[in-house]
Amino acid sequence: MKKLSISLNLFPRVLWAAAMLTVPVTSFRWFPFLGEGTLVRPLALYPLALLVPLLLIQWRRGKIKFNWAGALIPLGALILFIVAVTSFGAVIDPIPLRGQTYSGRAIRALVTLFIGLAFFISAIWMNRDEDDLRFTLHWLFAGLCLDLAWSGLQAVTFYTGLLKKEMVTHWQLAFSMRELVRTNRISGLAYEPAWLAGQFATIFIPFLFASVLTNFRTTRLKWLEPALLALSLLTVLATYSRGGLATTIAAAGLTFLFFGRDVLRSTWNWFIGGLRGRALDILFRLGMVAAIVGAAAGAFLFLSQKNFFRRLWETDAQTLSEYIVSINAGARGAYSSGAMAAFEEYPLTGAGLGASGFYIYQNLPDWALTTVPEIAKQLNPESRLYPNPKNLYVRLLAETGLIGFFLFVAFQLYILGDMLSLLRRKEPWARFAAIAGVFAWLAITIYNLTQDSLATPNIWLVPGILVGLSSISSHKEIK
Repeated sequence: MKKLSISLNLFPRVLWAAAMLTVPVTSFRWFPFLGEGTLVRPLALYPLALLVPLLLIQWRRGKIKFNWAGALIPLGALILFIVAVTSFGAVIDPIPLRGQTYSGRAIRALVTLFIGLAFFISAIWMNRDEDDLRFTLHWLFAGLCLDLAWSGLQAVTFYTGLLKKEMVTHWQLAFSMRELVRTNRISGLAYEPAWLAGQFATIFIPFLFASVLTNFRTTRLKWLEPALLALSLLTVLATYSRGGLATTIAAAGLTFLFFGRDVLRSTWNWFIGGLRGRALDILFRLGMVAAIVGAAAGAFLFLSQKNFFRRLWETDAQTLSEYIVSINAGARGAYSSGAMAAFEEYPLTGAGLGASGFYIYQNLPDWALTTVPEIAKQLNPESRLYPNPKNLYVRLLAETGLIGFFLFVAFQLYILGDMLSLLRRKEPWARFAAIAGVFAWLAITIYNLTQDSLATPNIWLVPGILVGLSSISSHKEIK
């Protein structure tokens, strides 16, 4: 019986490790009862489907204590409101679109919400202290290494010719919904390059950046986090994802501005002090400046190889709409604009979760009908695709109205407060976690401008980890 008890206590950690290891796989092919239009298919959901019920059973039997967090209060209010407005949407019952009915879309949307909640709640439950955080990061970094390895294999395939693209495509289709990207952009274990860049910006890079900034290491290998950070940044560059790069740069810059002033001051003093010393010291410091400038210039030249990157500054657009179309963002802008019609019609409650797509096609802006090829393709009567707003904030306004939107904002601000509360602990690991959390929070805030899925682990995982750590810390005496 004692061995059985030990195994039952160990099993949740095994499942959590499996979930962290498989986080990079975002569009796992082998999911039952899902059509080909369902692209968000996190492989980590399989171990979580076993972990969450097991935790509930152990909690009911008194074997473990529920990790209560204050952030669950605004989250609970948001969920209750979403369920209420989704029920109200059944009364509106918009006209079916391409075989899609409101009830079907609502059920689908609620399922995606609860998938996201599984990541959030399990992350809270499995991260209570420094040991839990280290355990989580060990397996999260193991998953990152697998992602970097597969990304490297794709790079070898694209740029060296040592591997045949058809062969590697067959390998990828064994687990992914999508073949290799034809434009030779790295997509790693994610569905597409933009997903990979967003995943790095919101999950992996926050911890790596915080580790380098605070000099806190999660393993005995002092070089591991800096090496993984460098490889991760190179991979983000290789995705050619404009949104992913902007998210990473903005979040890193803001985080460094808030928490890196001491590092910046000491670095500046070191640099200025060396300029007054020997010629060798001066050359070394000037060489470092030249290396940094050269790396930035090299990154710019590397990115400018792609047309859709050069269009950001090489354009003859006369108006904002023309510029949006010229940089290949016309479809996203048009979908978001069309979805706002649901918000205008139901500003307080929205049209119900999952219903925004019913309002998009008939409310597309005029400029999108003639200048955006993707829109023309979607409007083809033979197309069966259901449109999405491509922006989480627009989706929340359209589907949950102002009330749901502000409840979501309150939830996000509560999470930020929990992250910052760790700074009061005055411990190296707590400061490291807080900085990583703020980086992730900023990245997620920007990332949500370009995605609208509630099922992606990107927006739930790191906030859940930090909320779990802060909820335990808040009950301890702060010395």
